[in-house]
Amino acid sequence: MQSGYDIVRKSESKSPDIPDVDALDVFEAVRHIIDPEFPNTLEELNIIREEHITVDAPARVIRVQFTPTVPHCSMVSQIGLCIRMQLLREMPTNFKIDLMLTPGSHNTEEEVNKRLNDKERIAAALETPSIVEELQKLLKRRDGY
Repeated sequence: MQSGYDIVRKSESKSPDIPDVDALDVFEAVRHIIDPEFPNTLEELNIIREEHITVDAPARVIRVQFTPTVPHCSMVSQIGLCIRMQLLREMPTNFKIDLMLTPGSHNTEEEVNKRLNDKERIAAALETPSIVEELQKLLKRRDGY
């Protein structure tokens, strides 16, 4: 089985100078992710919203804030991994991805924000076949794409 890092990066930037990526592109890439606890998408549950996404194309940085459904949500790390994995698949390879919780949306917001961007934790998770398999289930859209 391929590790998460083997399968996640697919596209290259269209322009070597300034990549052609905006917040709508990012939103379209992640809006259909299925929530790990509910049979709804992140968009349907208002976990992800276009206005909480920023793209600094010249600096090659994508920032995504997301809002868990409850302040004590235990699935925030899994949701964050799904968002990251999808963006790694869909966005140009030379972009840095910063994920964070919407301020005030979780009881342990600061701790979770550190975990969401911890390179070692991310690499370990995306190299674990059982985790990658679970994430891939959530990345499949209900319409099969």
